[in-house]
Amino acid sequence: MRKVYVVGVGMTKIDRHYDKGFAELVHEAFVKAYEDSRGAEPEAVVVGNMLSSSLYQQDSLTALVADAMGLRGRGGFKVEAACGSGGYAFVAGYSLVASGLYDVIAVVGVEKMSDYPTARVTSALAQAADAEHEVIYGASFPGLNALAMRLYMKIYRASREDLALWPVRMHEYAYYNPYAQLRNRITVEDVLKSTTIADPIKLMDSAPVGDGAAVVILASEDMAKKFNDTPIQIAGVGLGSDALDLSSRDDLLKPLSIVKASEKAYRMAKVESKDIDVAEIHDAFTITALLCIEGLRFAEWGTSWKMIKEGRFTKDDKPALNLSGGLKARGHPVGATGVYQVAEIAMQLRGDFPGVKASSPSIGLALNTGGVATLTSVVILKR
Repeated sequence: MRKVYVVGVGMTKIDRHYDKGFAELVHEAFVKAYEDSRGAEPEAVVVGNMLSSSLYQQDSLTALVADAMGLRGRGGFKVEAACGSGGYAFVAGYSLVASGLYDVIAVVGVEKMSDYPTARVTSALAQAADAEHEVIYGASFPGLNALAMRLYMKIYRASREDLALWPVRMHEYAYYNPYAQLRNRITVEDVLKSTTIADPIKLMDSAPVGDGAAVVILASEDMAKKFNDTPIQIAGVGLGSDALDLSSRDDLLKPLSIVKASEKAYRMAKVESKDIDVAEIHDAFTITALLCIEGLRFAEWGTSWKMIKEGRFTKDDKPALNLSGGLKARGHPVGATGVYQVAEIAMQLRGDFPGVKASSPSIGLALNTGGVATLTSVVILKR
């Protein structure tokens, strides 16, 4: 396979963009990526999106996206992997360049969520769970994650106060990120006093509803230097899955999808977990962050909460985690999140991320997952 590089990135601020549709968000992000890549023109488009069909009754999204980017006539396809759609789309785009089929590809993540009532969005997000065995009985996405969080707290003896430290840190980082949705600092008390969504998950444990688009332009090795003086190599990628219904999983607190995806990515990149300098992980809920940290082998099973309490995984640590503010505070336009993560890591490695920066990172990682860690992608990038 050919080597593949990130040569351009562009993002919109995540927010409730009532005045913008899919086309406007994509156009804004692509213009930034196009300028960042010194005019790279993608030969095809891969779109990560979860909800265009279920919320907006909009299929053929790739044609809409290509048109919005001024790329009418280019082919491509939409990738759906629930909240992990962006990461899966990125791996698909990577594969098109690595295989030699195309030299320049645009991977686009886009999602519109805020135009509908919370109940409608919650119902649509529940489609990431098992329709026959969970959703039909009224299980919601927060409810299923709450089962995992309650079990984690019981088995590993983590208190509600201990787990509140993660969202506090995410809001602190997001305060400095101009692309973030929630740029306000919070306290542990704020987390504990916030509305209960699905006990023990609080409102402040949860990513907000928002809209956004991110674009990453990929190019083959022989084309990369033409478009960027500091192209970032895609060193490894991995995909994984777990049982869709939680009741049949081998271990709810040791997500198979994260383990398998990370093993594949580490092996391909010829690195280990200890080599990662900076990472963006999927923290749609606080419990998701803990499972990601442990599944990536940044911590032993059941110990990530202790390490966070000790001050680990901060901007001066290795790995530094979610310096963007994560899904919790940067925002989580579900199908676009994985593309945001890769763009942020590429900027961290280039040294031009506009928010909190890691200390001279050379190897970065992005983990995006859909469902309750059901479908996971891991992407490893090198400077």
